[in-house]
Order: sequence, then structure tokens, then C-alpha cells
Amino acid sequence: MSFQVPTHELTQRMQGFRQLMDKTHPQWELAVVFSKINQYYFTGTMQEGMLLIPRHDEAILWVRRSFERAQDESLFPDIRPMESYRDAARHYGTMPNTIFMEREFVPLAMYDRFKKYFTVNESVGIDALIGTLRAVKSPYELDLMRQSGAIHQRVLEDLVPSILREGMSEVDLAVALYGLLMQEGHQGLVRFAMFDTEMVFGHIAFGESSLYPTSFNGPGGNTGIGPAIPLIGSPSRKLKRGDLIFLDVGCGIQGYHTDKTMTYMFGDAISDEAQSRHRQCVELQNRMASQLKPGSIPSHIYETVMASLMPDFMDNFMGFGNRTVKFLGHGIGLTIDEIPVIAKGFDAPLTEGMVIALEPKRGVPGVGMVGIENTFIVTPHGGECITGNHPGLMLVP
Repeated sequence: MSFQVPTHELTQRMQGFRQLMDKTHPQWELAVVFSKINQYYFTGTMQEGMLLIPRHDEAILWVRRSFERAQDESLFPDIRPMESYRDAARHYGTMPNTIFMEREFVPLAMYDRFKKYFTVNESVGIDALIGTLRAVKSPYELDLMRQSGAIHQRVLEDLVPSILREGMSEVDLAVALYGLLMQEGHQGLVRFAMFDTEMVFGHIAFGESSLYPTSFNGPGGNTGIGPAIPLIGSPSRKLKRGDLIFLDVGCGIQGYHTDKTMTYMFGDAISDEAQSRHRQCVELQNRMASQLKPGSIPSHIYETVMASLMPDFMDNFMGFGNRTVKFLGHGIGLTIDEIPVIAKGFDAPLTEGMVIALEPKRGVPGVGMVGIENTFIVTPHGGECITGNHPGLMLVP
């Protein structure tokens, strides 16, 4: 196997999990991880199976399919095959009354099948605990994210202008952009933790398409292919001179993502007012980035920024009309949407090694969504941007 998560990474993550469990749930006896993303975090492979973590024994990854692939991919020390939960249950004795598991992820039917053989009485969620553990990235993880950020910068800042042409559709641009990202080393998809959320790689929009309503919890919009596929871009919206182009796309390397929004003015500049609104968003990003230091409080950053905004700027800030979101940035890693979030209620101090995508944006009637997004590492000197430094609104003749 050409790529394997190093053993020391897996060991540190499991140790971190046990320490957090001992601290927050002193009476815990058994935890189980079902989701493939969290399985990958702890074991370096994502298969159909489950990771069982007893408090007083070593963890075992039980795999239904594919056991052979798991063995090939993973350096996790104990991987065993199973045909069903029955096979795994035979290995264990009396079950504790309470099991700790990902309640945000596991469907009731899966939980019922599990309980048929693992006779536990109740479950306690550990989604937030694992999220807290994943929020602080190791040097190994940060290296992968820097690689992703370098692809993001090269493609969106250097290569995209060469593929823009009058008359192309949003779908045409999406296809060409996807090809560029893949050629540069992008992993091919982006993942979200939000329930039942699909996305190929982001929002591709010309002009007011970027203001179109979307069920996705973000400030930008996208008309998409249609009601069944509200993604990628519209095949009928064609690029014309004077259009604002809005690209909000993810990129990833070996599971680890960066997030970036880049805007372009095609042929002619957009209005002075829209450009002014954009510059204000860039200033907000830079101001927030300077505060991304260990000990800073995400909710305080949010409230300070929001309190500084003039009433006329608040209209259509972080969305359009009544479709606005209540955050200014989000953690990112194995999924695009992680903790911490720059929003009310996130009062735990930032820690060095956290990674946050800042995305102040504002809708402009008749023009589209202006603003910016880049991915930053929390450092003692403020946020280190890993996705480029172009301020956006690049004029493409």
C-alpha cells in the first residue's frame, strides 16, 4: 500500500481518546465507533465494520468488508474479520449497561442490530468528544492540509483564469475546474459531517446564481443542475461579460481538506459599491485571522466582529435576504464542517494546531455574492493562511 497513516499517529489518537473519556466519563467501560471517517481517524482505514474500544483492554477493529483491504491499508495493531455483529460479540463477556457511541451518525436500525448481540441498555453520545479530539491537528495532519492548500492556491489563483471563456455554462466550468484540481493532486471529493449532505466539490456560480436559495448551511448559493441535484452548477446559465464568478470549493489530500472561495470579474469590473463590499469582507477576514491565536475565544471573535459592522453592511451579510447564516468561520479537517466554529456558543479557547476556514461574505443585489474564504492554522502569531493570499475579484479580460 502506497499510503498508510503512521503507527505513532494512530497510537497518539487512541491515547488522546482514552484520556478524554477518563476525564469526561470516569465510569466508561466500552465505546464503539461506527462511522467510516472516525474509523479512518483511529485506524487508517475505512471499511464496513466497527471499532470497539474497551476501557481495560486493547481496541479491536472488526471488519465485515473488506478485511483484506483493511489489513493492506492499516497499521492498526488488531484487525479481525466478522460476518455479523454476532461474530464480534462472541469475543466479549458481560456487556456494560451503557455504551458510548456516535449518536449523531448511527441510524436506529443499525443500533437495534448491534443491540441484538451486544446487550446494552442505553447509549451516550461521543460525537462532540471525538470532534474535540480531531479539532487539534498534529504536524502530520497539518502537512497534509498544507499540501491541499497549495493545490487550492495554484488552481484558483493561477490556473482558473485560463479556462474561463464567454458562453461556457456553470457546468462547463465545474467540469474544467474539477479536472484541474484532480491533475494537481486533489483527492476527488469533499466530505461533510452534516446529516445527509452531498457535495461534489463546491459552489460554481455566475452572477446572481450565487444568491439562489440553497438548503446547504452556508452564505453562498447555487442553482445547481435541478431539484434532484442542487449541486455543481446550472447547465443553462452562460458566462457573459461583466459577470461576477463565484467559486467556493473544497480540496483535499488523503482525507484532509482545505476550503477556499475565489471571485473573478469576467471582462468588465462589477459596480464600485460591490467592490467596496468585497474589500470590507477581505478586511474582516484579515482582522479575524490576526485573532486566531491560542487562548482566543471563538464566540468573542464573532461577537466583536458583528458589533463592529454598520447597519447598511449588515443587510445581506453572510447570505442574502432572510437566508443568512450565524457564523463567520468553521473548523476543518477530515470533514469541511468541524469544530470550532466562529459563532455564538463556542466558548472554549482556541488551541495551537486547530484549523479554521474564515469566510466573510455579502450578497449584492444584481451582482452576486462577494467576499472571501481561506483556511488558517491557529498559531501564537495569529492565523497562518495555507490557501493563498489573493484578495479576490480578479479581473479576467
